[in-house]
Amino acid sequence: MKYPIGIQTFEQLIEDGYVYVDKTALVYKLVTEGKIYFLSRPRRFGKSLLLSIIESYYEGRSDLFKGLAMEQLENDWHKYPVFHLDFNSQNFTNTNELIEAIEYFLSSYEKVYGKDPNARTFGNRFQSLLQRASEQYGRRAVVLVDEYDKPLLDVMGTQIEVKNREILKGFYSTFKLCDEYLQFVMLTGVTKFSQISVFSGFNQPRDISMTSQFEALCGITEEELNSYFAEPMQQMAKKYGMTLDGIKSEIKQMYDGYHFSEDMTDIYNPFSLLNAFNEKRLDTFWYRTATPEYLVKLLKHFREDIENITSKLYTTEEFIDYRADEQLPLPMIYQSGYLTIKGFNPRTRVYRLDFPNNEVKRGFITLLANNNLKFKEGSSSWITKVVEALDNGDIKAFGLQMTAFFASIPYNQRRRENEQERDFQYTIYLILRMISCFLIFIEKQTSEGRADCVIEAKDFVYIFEFKLNGTAAEALAQINDKGYAREYAADPRKLYKIGCSYNSIKGTIDDFEYEE
Repeated sequence: MKYPIGIQTFEQLIEDGYVYVDKTALVYKLVTEGKIYFLSRPRRFGKSLLLSIIESYYEGRSDLFKGLAMEQLENDWHKYPVFHLDFNSQNFTNTNELIEAIEYFLSSYEKVYGKDPNARTFGNRFQSLLQRASEQYGRRAVVLVDEYDKPLLDVMGTQIEVKNREILKGFYSTFKLCDEYLQFVMLTGVTKFSQISVFSGFNQPRDISMTSQFEALCGITEEELNSYFAEPMQQMAKKYGMTLDGIKSEIKQMYDGYHFSEDMTDIYNPFSLLNAFNEKRLDTFWYRTATPEYLVKLLKHFREDIENITSKLYTTEEFIDYRADEQLPLPMIYQSGYLTIKGFNPRTRVYRLDFPNNEVKRGFITLLANNNLKFKEGSSSWITKVVEALDNGDIKAFGLQMTAFFASIPYNQRRRENEQERDFQYTIYLILRMISCFLIFIEKQTSEGRADCVIEAKDFVYIFEFKLNGTAAEALAQINDKGYAREYAADPRKLYKIGCSYNSIKGTIDDFEYEE
């Protein structure tokens, strides 16, 4: 089985024998039931391949669809003029990059269909091209725009963004003027367009980003996983010494969990899944492909406890609309694929958001930690030492790692005095959330109060209480007085109570004590 990793051209995928999860029935529904569409999906989720499939369909390439659902659905193939604009490869931080990209796009097609000497603006030139192409073919034109929002996201929050928005606004206004020459239009991207205002004067696209019937247009469903990838799952199960059900469960926890509509159809990340099968191992493939720069910019100012964000209910307006606002990062976090829909109340029309899966959760928390805590040592190395200490019940080693970590945080990264308590709690939260291989409870409810943290390992249970400008003895006393350990009285695992105090003036852990 050949896996199409990095292959975004449908023609190459089919002709070179790569595995293809057949989405052509949905593509047929798309092209026969509407005219102008918008689709938002996270990066590396198959948007470019989708547009390539649509391009092949409108170019009349029936040979590429043999054996696929489209072969049975379409009996009347025709060739249309197709205009495909891809913003993926450019870096729009350069001032004139968008102008040069559109100029290259227009001049390339003007070589094919001819140039109108009276058309001076981008909009007029594009309008002339669509009219000429339609007249030459005797059929209306098709326009496909891949990553339409990249010229804005690359320069978010700068004056170049304002300039690029105006350029795109003039360019896209062509679609309304040329409605009679258009057969089909589709734009893809990460962000929703309702707040971007580049579509003023543009026939409003049908937004299918949260439409149930197109939820599986990109990505891989559970049914498709079992139908197409039974063999590689068997191979992975053998390699890991697990049953088939066991490896399926691991794959699901790692790569499944995306939901793009009220129907809550489980969607697997296609990029990570294909890489996992190709390399026969589970790893953080999607996260390691680099975090979008616009998200990194927002998260540099992000001090909110992610637990608060993922435990709340939202209307669609709160997490869908694009806003380049460091105080309101939720829409960008959701649209980038780091959060997804995990619950829906049809009566109140509100949604619950959470991490899609373990890969994303681990990557996002590590990103937050690196942005906020400024590791001197690589985070993966430090986490490994902490995990080993907790795995082995080595409390002294764990205490030394925590003390060394806080001591390594630069002085200028500490918060103002009146924010020290929240800063300490937030830092502890990030540290513990990065340790994803244990069962971790933050502020676990008991009959007499809330334990700051409980970590359950295979052979050990750890109950933590943290004190700001107090003593470790006071923290231990609270664990005992409140009876935080009572529910584990019959648990065969060894239990440790751990008290820890933080000095807000020095920015270090001053006291660390424990008892069995």
